[in-house]
Amino acid sequence: MDVVALGELLIDFTNNGVSGQGNDMYEANPGGAPCNVLSFLQKMGYSTAFIGKVGRDAFGKLLKDAIWEQGIGTEGLLFDEKVPTTLAFVHTAPDGDRDFSFYRNPGADMMLCKQEVDTSLIQSAKIFHFGSLSMTSGQAEEATRYAVETAKESGVLVSFDPNLRPPLWSDLGVAKEKIAYGLSQCDILKISDNEIEFMTGEQDIETGVQKIIEQYQIPFVCATMGKEGSKAFYRNHVVTGTPYHSDKTIETTGAGDTFCGSMLHFVLQYGMDGFTPEILEELVTFANAASCLVTTRKGALRVMPSKSEIEMFRKENRS
Repeated sequence: MDVVALGELLIDFTNNGVSGQGNDMYEANPGGAPCNVLSFLQKMGYSTAFIGKVGRDAFGKLLKDAIWEQGIGTEGLLFDEKVPTTLAFVHTAPDGDRDFSFYRNPGADMMLCKQEVDTSLIQSAKIFHFGSLSMTSGQAEEATRYAVETAKESGVLVSFDPNLRPPLWSDLGVAKEKIAYGLSQCDILKISDNEIEFMTGEQDIETGVQKIIEQYQIPFVCATMGKEGSKAFYRNHVVTGTPYHSDKTIETTGAGDTFCGSMLHFVLQYGMDGFTPEILEELVTFANAASCLVTTRKGALRVMPSKSEIEMFRKENRS
């Protein structure tokens, strides 16, 4: 197994026009950051598996079928008999940016418990990936920490994406504590500009990331800056990735997950000790292009681009 992820698997309802009666119509897109990352990695040719929980309902079945179709291992996916599958409604701005309304009080993804974590999946992996949303409930947090401990004890690389969603936290001070835990455990970090400011108070990306690296001793960090591109931080190297833009952008759901998947793709390809400035430049260029390409499609999990599609997009959309 190349990558195992734990966390939320949910339905992203995205707007798909207006009915004849003038009502908004929504499309049920499979989503959830950890599985979006795995779906991208499947397109890159890797083996993956997911650990998490969905409801014993129509949406839960849809989600299991969707990740199975992508080739993601479902042996770690469980059904909750009482709590429904988590739902998110995506509200898209004219520029493609988005906001979320969550139906998760609770949601099935929050009900995963420590005893249900398939440790054999984690122990067999090269990378274990997780985010902060599996720590919004005590039960799922215990499961998350157990999974991280298993990965560390087994010599598995740990990847973390804070994926901050303020509406899902009753207290942002608690969110900061849980994200700090993730930062303290990871070898690979994908973090966005707003999360850097949230955790450090710094608006300058390089200053903020350097603070994080110094405090938590994280070997490899990539910072995403939306339309401004990205930066990779590795040892004493800082490499800036030029952004890609497309007039076909629909919405940005999944862009960060695509970037994170690209990072893990390069880690699997070159190893944690194999990055040169040239490889880092290729990484951020590839990741920026892949992230931009996915914004031209509705949803994320079922529409992740292939390597050939990304290369074609790079040729056709030079910044």
